[in-house]
Amino acid sequence: MKKVLMFAAASMLLASCGGGGGRPSFGDNEFPVVTVGTSSTTMQSTYPATIKGVQDVEIHPKVQGFITQINVKEGQTVSAGEVIFVLDNVTYQAQVRQAQAQVNTSTAALNTAKLTYDNSQKLFESGVIGDYELKSSKNSYESAVANLAAAQASLASAKEMLSFCYVKSPAAGVVGSLPLKVGTLVSASNTLTTVSNISSMEVYFSMTEKDVLAMGKNAGGLAGAIEAMPAVKLRLADGTEYGQEGRVTKMSGVIDATTGSVQIIAVFPNAEKVLKSGGSGTIIIPSSNSDVIIIPQSCVSELQDKKFVYILDKDNKVKYTEIKVDPQNDGNTFIVTEGLKKGDKYITNGITKLHDGMEIVPITPEKYQQKITDQAKAMSAGDIVGAMK
Repeated sequence: MKKVLMFAAASMLLASCGGGGGRPSFGDNEFPVVTVGTSSTTMQSTYPATIKGVQDVEIHPKVQGFITQINVKEGQTVSAGEVIFVLDNVTYQAQVRQAQAQVNTSTAALNTAKLTYDNSQKLFESGVIGDYELKSSKNSYESAVANLAAAQASLASAKEMLSFCYVKSPAAGVVGSLPLKVGTLVSASNTLTTVSNISSMEVYFSMTEKDVLAMGKNAGGLAGAIEAMPAVKLRLADGTEYGQEGRVTKMSGVIDATTGSVQIIAVFPNAEKVLKSGGSGTIIIPSSNSDVIIIPQSCVSELQDKKFVYILDKDNKVKYTEIKVDPQNDGNTFIVTEGLKKGDKYITNGITKLHDGMEIVPITPEKYQQKITDQAKAMSAGDIVGAMK
């Protein structure tokens, strides 16, 4: 049992030494070397995102009054035209009754003026009255018509003001928060709630101006870039991945001068109402790369924001070489864009033991791993304790 534990401890120790930070003490100059080749890979670009309903409508009252009824609850689904709030409307009802009374009065006055005018026409035809009396009667009739029209307009206005006391949802959707309670005095400046159409959701994120311009050039314009973008994924705030893919549908035509970024919108289906308006997440955009050079991050050293690898020349001497990599990576490997070419050879382990121009004995990574295993088997407990001090 002790031998097993010793071997396991030795293996872990040597494995840690065999990474980018060091190498086992073989007593020789052997380092693992790999020849650069090309391969295909799929990388992921991630962007912070904000989730919104396709239609988020803030509900404001059109008249001032006290809230007397709240007919909905937070998260409730409502239909377009459904009454969701009622404001105190006693005053507006009185105004409607007053306007209706004025319409009735004006209607009676019009009827009287009409009878008078009709009678005046007959008297005029019989020669009983003159032209002046006929025209006066006609003017009174036309004035009564105008007065009735004004009264009817006032009634319509009063009814409309009364209808504003019954606040309706302008669209179908889900009710948001209800910050105000019954009895609160509200006016047009108050937001009663928000109704969101969440059958599908718009997810907002931003890309840099450089990336957007590159997309446009490669796809023949921004419209083509949007069309060519792959399906995107959404990582939710709890770290889980949303079960449905989305599509990029819109891109802002204006670059934000403050951040140098462009806002982009992706639409995700939301039949199960998992996504909530106002939520946050991370957009994941996959990108396929073919014939690219991929190397482990463990063989790369960094100095003042620059990245370097050790390349082996034909004389088995290493050269400290700067490389450039794609900023998007998977955390384990880099895609090299400059500094390495197919056929070059680079050292994969023990780079902290190297220096520019140092001559080494190249071996395969498999042989290197075998030497680690062999040395682990040969180490005593004292060797392990000493190495770990």
